[in-house]
Amino acid sequence: MLDRIRASLPALPPAEQRVAKLLLNDSRSFATLPVSELAKRAHVSKPTVVRFCRSVGYDGLADFKRKLAGSVNEGVPFVHRAVDEDDKVDDVIVKVIDNAVSALLKYRNDAAGLAFDRAVAALVAAGKGGRRIEFYGVGNSGIVAQDAQHKFFRLGVNAAAISDSHVQVMSATMLQPGDCAVIISNSGRSRDLIDVAEIARKKGATTIFITTSGSPLAAMGQSGSQQVLLPVDHPEDFDRYSPMVSRLLHLLVIDILTTSVALKLGKELRPMLQDIKRNLRSKRYAVPG
Repeated sequence: MLDRIRASLPALPPAEQRVAKLLLNDSRSFATLPVSELAKRAHVSKPTVVRFCRSVGYDGLADFKRKLAGSVNEGVPFVHRAVDEDDKVDDVIVKVIDNAVSALLKYRNDAAGLAFDRAVAALVAAGKGGRRIEFYGVGNSGIVAQDAQHKFFRLGVNAAAISDSHVQVMSATMLQPGDCAVIISNSGRSRDLIDVAEIARKKGATTIFITTSGSPLAAMGQSGSQQVLLPVDHPEDFDRYSPMVSRLLHLLVIDILTTSVALKLGKELRPMLQDIKRNLRSKRYAVPG
């Protein structure tokens, strides 16, 4: 909600911009102060405060404050950080989507292009050389690893997704220089993934980490030339809420890697992708004519 208002700031009239700046500077106070005090602090009239609320898409000041309170306060523990206990379905729709869009736009601005260049180069080299590309994740991140394997194997590379900790250890033990291990973790603190990352490093494989900054796995991703960190940071408390935004961001990173690798593999890949699409048509029912 606040990111959307910040983005729309230049389009507002000057008086409403002052209200918006007051909001962005202290959103918690804005949610509790009466309209007279808001108008006084922003140096505008009381109707201007109401017009601002309507300009940014709300029914009025009361509606704006109610939704602002849900945006700046903590959400329902173990459910979602943006929603409140008494939210209607319409409110949940707006909050969940706004939460996701805000995180995606923030990641677009924060993503490190150089780190992606290094990751893509390693994956392309592994793909062209017939080397192994292994995706490791546990729990929710294991689902992202499966999505990565599904996308990469269509590129004709040797890709696998492994979420069982014992199989991960065996797989990492068989890695060699030139192979790639992509380790996906929301918290960056999973003992199983830290162990398997250390094994992959010792075996000389290029290790790519998709995880949060400041975590033990992130530190490993910055420990040498064969390690690549793709940091994914978000406001979601992984100990308190279901990992929703983090999953979307991790899937986005996989999409960026897949698309970049596909482009680097060259035109020879396209006939195979065309054949896959053609053969998949036989698995669909014909449209009634």
